[in-house]
Amino acid sequence: MKFHDTIAAIATARGEAGIGIVRVSGSLALPIASELFRSPRTVSLAELPTHTLTYGHIVDATASDEVIDEVLLGIMHAPKTYTGEDIVEFNCHGGMMTLTAVLNLVVKSGARIAEPGEFTKRAFLNGRLDLAQAEAVAELIASKTDLSRKIAIEGLAGRLSDTVNRLSDRLADLLAEIEASIDFPEEDLDFMKIETQLETARAVQSDLVALLETATEGRIITEGVNVAILGKPNVGKSSLLNALVGAKRAIVTDTPGTTRDTIEEAVNIGGIPLKLIDTAGIRQTTDIVEQQGVERSKSVLGRAELLLLMFDASQPLNDADLDLLQTAQLSKAILILNKIDLPVVTPSAILLAHCPKKRVVETAIPESKGLDKLKAVVCEELLGGESVIGESPIVTNARHQEALRRANEGLNYTIESLENGMPPDLVAVDLRISLDGLGDIVGKTTTEDILDRIFSQFCVGK
Repeated sequence: MKFHDTIAAIATARGEAGIGIVRVSGSLALPIASELFRSPRTVSLAELPTHTLTYGHIVDATASDEVIDEVLLGIMHAPKTYTGEDIVEFNCHGGMMTLTAVLNLVVKSGARIAEPGEFTKRAFLNGRLDLAQAEAVAELIASKTDLSRKIAIEGLAGRLSDTVNRLSDRLADLLAEIEASIDFPEEDLDFMKIETQLETARAVQSDLVALLETATEGRIITEGVNVAILGKPNVGKSSLLNALVGAKRAIVTDTPGTTRDTIEEAVNIGGIPLKLIDTAGIRQTTDIVEQQGVERSKSVLGRAELLLLMFDASQPLNDADLDLLQTAQLSKAILILNKIDLPVVTPSAILLAHCPKKRVVETAIPESKGLDKLKAVVCEELLGGESVIGESPIVTNARHQEALRRANEGLNYTIESLENGMPPDLVAVDLRISLDGLGDIVGKTTTEDILDRIFSQFCVGK
């Protein structure tokens, strides 16, 4: 695809830095660079080898060749570029005043400001990336943990796309067989038997469902989860928060009721971004402020996806503890038996007697005892205890999940139609629903409105 306009944008983050980049893509990229760039040696930019850097200055020809900045000019000739077009990059000194001045000169010379995600959109429209790979670019930029970064890199490399395309090819072959039986019913051809068609559809559905089932883990890895720490006063909740965060975020004293409100902190555990919520100790109190804190602690239950319920090993269970154990039976929860460095009054066996299906982790927070075990159990609870990165790709995108759901629904219709002996033209209609769903993931069947919505979420320089 040929685009008649040339786009430009600042491709690096705002703020002061050693280097800032102004990126230009399109047919005017080289002519604009030739107009603005001056090198100590006479050089024709069009004759420079592709993917090279050249030292020089950006000058404003309309202001007596005023020097705007000392730069390295990157030249990349089509088609082996990010967008598939000619690209130049002005590697300037960082700082918005300098970068804005260079960008203004580029626009004055014939380019226009790029829309959000337009460089990547052109890469998609020019066939450099499919849509799933393009979305992986945004996911890579937004990665919160090393694990989400690795998954995004795999997506950019085409791991999900390859799987989706293989499923699509198998369904396309099945559809071609069914349509041939529609177009040539009188011909003496050896068409695929209904049993074989069913076997193929079920095999593809099995692989599709397995891919769809990774979406829950994918969402956890990319978006993270809310984790609430609950327990009676002075059980060690704030100490646990501080230990997991690695900083003294919450006040810790021997006085019960110190935490009066919820405290939220982001932390990365095992590659999973967690929002830890430290709550006020749950107990009966006449203190009005503490009462409000206790009520907020209880309200956290509704938005937490994992509960860390803390108990004091050096004290017998009281009514507040028993209420927590009752809560644990109805929620995804880990039981933490803290203060095991003191004489133990309440052993793990007592907690397990109330909640036999829950995990108990023994800790002594000041000595960091049990923290590594707790982190491992948290990952196991959220991700099932298996390595996330395996042979199959991980679905992390809500749009991909919805497209897979539609594809699976189409296969359900297809299998039901085949089992009930429906006419082949109706089976073909059902099969196209599934193919369209898979096509949406890689951009084969995606509408312009959907494309605009996807790329509008990118940063301007990408």
